Amino acid sequence: MNVAAAGAVFAVHGVEGRGKAVFRKSLKRAQVVMFFANLEPCLIGMEACGSAHYWARKLTVLGHSVKLMAPQFVKPYVKTNKNDAANAEAIREAVSRPNMRFVPIKTIEGQAVLAFHRRRQGFAKARTAQANQIRGLLSEFGLVIPQGIASIAKRIPRILKDAESGLPDTLRALVARLATYLKELDCQVDELEAQIQAWHRQNAQSQRLADMPSIGPITATVVGW
Repeated sequence: MNVAAAGAVFAVHGVEGRGKAVFRKSLKRAQVVMFFANLEPCLIGMEACGSAHYWARKLTVLGHSVKLMAPQFVKPYVKTNKNDAANAEAIREAVSRPNMRFVPIKTIEGQAVLAFHRRRQGFAKARTAQANQIRGLLSEFGLVIPQGIASIAKRIPRILKDAESGLPDTLRALVARLATYLKELDCQVDELEAQIQAWHRQNAQSQRLADMPSIGPITATVVGW
């Protein structure tokens, strides 16, 4: 059994043991659980994208064996233009390969902590972009700030108070606003990191990984899931 999902529609391609197709269906999201609940336990292949881990847990509870595969490993088996039906057939080909590498199904807890990492990374990226914007803007007026977030936090108050800096009042207000937003992004990064660290201290598996050389708490909470 192979499933390809796109938004609210799931393409299901069912085959028997020798690989002969027995049915092809399109299911709405609300129909998925009932459909698989009425099937005998079987092997289900899915691409590891979107809500795949959620559905893998759901289908496993129903007694099925679920195998997730990275999309790049499924792509070579697509025989025609990519659509749900063609993708479901490609998944059927891929899941049957003896040397296929499968993606472990994440637990709810593991998926949640990885969500924290993604948002922390997003805030960190936005923080860097904001810092570069401030640095670039001030450089246009001959005010050069060294690299590093700390340098901006240290220099901005001085620049804004310096009446001889040559900055017009309107620009001072803009720089102050940008600096406030940078500080907020910095706080978001720190707060999410603190929550990840707290989770690490309560998780035995993550702590064991952190005992290995070159692996700290932040890395351990990623690779452990």
